[in-house]
Amino acid sequence: MLSAKSLFQEILDNDESFRLFCSIAASGESQGGWENARIAALVPRSERALAPKITRHGADEDKHGRIFNALLKKRGLEPVEVPPETDYTMLLERHGIGLAHEKLKADQPLTVRDVITYLAHSRVTEQRAAEQMAMLLKYFADHPDLGRAVRMISADEDNHLAYSHEELLRYAAAGHGPYIRRTLRQCAHAEIRVHRDVSLAVMARMGRILGWSRARSALLAAGIHAMYAAERLAGWRRMVTLRTPERRDALGGPATAAPELA
Repeated sequence: MLSAKSLFQEILDNDESFRLFCSIAASGESQGGWENARIAALVPRSERALAPKITRHGADEDKHGRIFNALLKKRGLEPVEVPPETDYTMLLERHGIGLAHEKLKADQPLTVRDVITYLAHSRVTEQRAAEQMAMLLKYFADHPDLGRAVRMISADEDNHLAYSHEELLRYAAAGHGPYIRRTLRQCAHAEIRVHRDVSLAVMARMGRILGWSRARSALLAAGIHAMYAAERLAGWRRMVTLRTPERRDALGGPATAAPELA
């Protein structure tokens, strides 16, 4: 049966596909950790109160990268090089979403609009991350190897999403609403294209590793294209709405430690 649970179970049960899955995830999380650390260091003086939350966000992302690497280590596996076509974070940057790495590598303070651009990027990408982790949580919360890691990462992604909602609403109330709406829409449309392309690339790699038939690979690709069509039509709207989160000041405290997986 071709279901999300059976598909992920097949990937998790095979060392090579699990190795690729964790390597891609660890790389993306570590990249996010670096980006947030640089943004925290460069926020303008007027926004310095936000810096500890950005730092916490980055620490969480670094922790997630360590968790995925620990899962590999527990199975006696080493990370593999991430294929460029599966690198979600770098492809988003190439599409002009978020803050360019050239800007983050410089020592010039960011502007308020730069901070809003970062938050809009976070609001869109954390929506995707929270949804993906909710799916893994649904199926693998009690998994003997993955369960604890999935529960922790899912809770963190929910915090990140709540934080981006809250901060963007604060900036909207301060008069930045038009720029926020425009930036969110641009981010959402780019993200759904990148997510489609990365999903196709990852599934093609997994299919070769796991020996999927052409028919099965074609069916999975058709499903990815159908999801993209639905998101392009109307699904992107869930990524651009802003609501006051139930969890306030979600990143107001220190980051939690990574679980012991060994």
